[in-house]
Amino acid sequence: MPTVLSVITTVVVGLMVGVELSVAFVINPITLALPAPASMAARSHGARMMGRAMPFWYFGSLLLTGALAAMTWGTTASTAALVAAALLAASVIMSITLLVPINNRSASWTADSYPEDWREQTRRWDNLHYLRVAIIVAAFVLVAVAAVSL
Repeated sequence: MPTVLSVITTVVVGLMVGVELSVAFVINPITLALPAPASMAARSHGARMMGRAMPFWYFGSLLLTGALAAMTWGTTASTAALVAAALLAASVIMSITLLVPINNRSASWTADSYPEDWREQTRRWDNLHYLRVAIIVAAFVLVAVAAVSL
């Protein structure tokens, strides 16, 4: 059973990391380069769409990683999984306290109605997101280490 859980956890966390890397290094740079109205439409739509899906993915990844740590308790795998779970918990806290407020504001922006400091707010979100990506990449590496340590 731990092997199955480790595979599922690795896939779920790995896919989440892939999506977030894509957002950080492909999607957001493209939208930021667009003229303001088009950028607003893209960022707003992305904020609404990802804002619905990502909480489940983040919490699901955290729960799976915590379950992996519990199921392998007392082994090298549990140590790696426990640290990964702590990193994922930090990413959830960071998301809720720092990124979600900006995301919620940007979800309401339209081509006709957006703040003057929209680029500053999106750059702040992007910079925080880069940090979050680094945290979840580290968590993913540790999940993979736990998976191969079984």
